Amino acid sequence: MTPDSTPAAPSAASASAPAPAATPLAVVVLAAGKGTRMKSDLHKVLHPVAGRPMLEHLLASAAELAPERQVVVAGHGRDQLEKVLGPRATIAVQEPQLGTGHAVQQAQQALADFSGDVLILYADVPFVSAATMRAMIERLHAPDAPAVVALGFEPQDPLQYGRVLAHDDGRIAMMVEYKDATQEQRACRLCNSGLMAVKSADLFDLLARVGNENAQGEYYLVDIVNIATLEGRPCAVIVTDDADEVGGINSRSELAEAEARWQARRRQRAMADGVTLIAPETVFFAWDTRLGRDVTIEPNVVFGPGVSVADNVVIHAFSHLEGATLESGVSIGPYARLRPGAVLKTGSRIGNFVEMKNAVLGEGAKANHLTYLGDATVGAGANIGAGTITCNYDGYFKHRTVIGERAFVGSNSALVAPVKIGADAIVAAGSAVTRDVADGELRLVRGEQLVKPGWADRFHDAMRKKKAEKTD
Repeated sequence: MTPDSTPAAPSAASASAPAPAATPLAVVVLAAGKGTRMKSDLHKVLHPVAGRPMLEHLLASAAELAPERQVVVAGHGRDQLEKVLGPRATIAVQEPQLGTGHAVQQAQQALADFSGDVLILYADVPFVSAATMRAMIERLHAPDAPAVVALGFEPQDPLQYGRVLAHDDGRIAMMVEYKDATQEQRACRLCNSGLMAVKSADLFDLLARVGNENAQGEYYLVDIVNIATLEGRPCAVIVTDDADEVGGINSRSELAEAEARWQARRRQRAMADGVTLIAPETVFFAWDTRLGRDVTIEPNVVFGPGVSVADNVVIHAFSHLEGATLESGVSIGPYARLRPGAVLKTGSRIGNFVEMKNAVLGEGAKANHLTYLGDATVGAGANIGAGTITCNYDGYFKHRTVIGERAFVGSNSALVAPVKIGADAIVAAGSAVTRDVADGELRLVRGEQLVKPGWADRFHDAMRKKKAEKTD
C-alpha cells in the first residue's frame, strides 16, 4: 500500500512488547496555550470535568505509570499552575509560544540529567488512559526500536487534524500538519493526536534540528518524526481504539461536550455495577463518586467530589451530595443537601429540605423535614423534628451540638451550640436551648401562653367598623 493510505497500524490495546521495568519515565505535559477561546481568568487546563481539573485527570492517569519526573510547560497563567501542582511537577516556561516543538524544548533543562523514556502529553487532552500511555512506552521498546512513537486516531470527521502517513505495519512514512498537507495527504483518515513517546537520548537532539519553514512559521513537534525517518531511523504509530480519549478541550462548548461524554460513561458503569438510575441522563457524578450495590438514585441528583455510598441506599430526587458518607440502608431526600463532613450511619434517614454539614447522624436516627444539622453529632435512634436548627456559628467561631441516643427534639427548636442534649431527653417544640439537657430530661423553653377570651372578636368588630367608615 502507499504511505498516504490509512494503515492497519497496531492499536493501543494490542501493543505487547513490555518495556523494561528498570527504564525510568519522565512525563512532559504541554500547558502553555493562552486558552483564549475559553474566555476565562482561570487557566484553561484547570477548568473541571466531573468536579476535577482536566490537568488532574491527565496526571492521575500518568501516575499509574509511576513517572520519575513530571515537567509541565507553562506560559500564560503559570502562577495558577504552580499553586495547584506544588512540588509534584517542575514548571518550565515557554515564552513566547513558538509551536509544540519549541514547547517541548523548554523541558530540556529540567531533564538535563535524566536518562530514560519521555512521554509527551497535552494538558487539554485529559482523558488519555494509562493503558494507552503504557502501550506507547511498550511500543518504544519493541524489537525494531523506533526513535519516536506517535499516537494516532481515526475520528468520524478528520477536520483539520494533522495526518499520519504510515505503512501497514505502523511504520511512519511522514507526518504532516493539515495546513501543510496536500489534498491527497488530507484524504488519509489517520490523524495525529500530538502525543508521543521518545527516548530522552534522542528527544532533544531531534528537536534541535526542527525548523519553522511551514505555513504557520512554528516549530512543529511532529517534525522530529520526519527528521528521524529521513535519517533512516524507524518511527511508529499506534492507534487508539477510542477517539474520544484524545479529544482536546479548547472552549466552553467542548468542555460541556467532554462533561457529557464522561457522565454518559459513568452512568453506564454505575448501572452495570448494580445501581438503579431512574432517569440516568439527569444524574451527575463526580470523578471520585463511589457507589455500592442496590443503590437507587432518583432523577435530578448531583454528586460533588468526595461522596461514598454503601449498599441498599436510596437517594430521592433533587438531592445534592458533596464530601458525604452514606452507610448501608440510608435514605435521603427528596431535596436533601449533604455538605462536606456529613456522615449518615446505617439505616438513618434525612428527608425533604434537610441540610447536613460536618455532622454525623447515628444508626436509625432521622431528621425528616426542614432541618439544618451543622457541626453536630446525633446519637442512634434520635428523632429531629421539623424546622430544627443547630445554631453552630456565633459570628466568629463554629461550635458543636451533641444529641444523645433516642433523644427527641421537637419541631421548630433552636439548639444554640455549644450544647449537649442527653440520651432519651426530650426538647419540647419551639424551644431555644442554650444550656445542656441531662439524660431523660424534658426541656421546654417557651414564653408563657397568654389567653384573652373574646379579644379577637372585639378586634375584628372594631376593624370592620373602621373599614366601613373609610368606604363611606
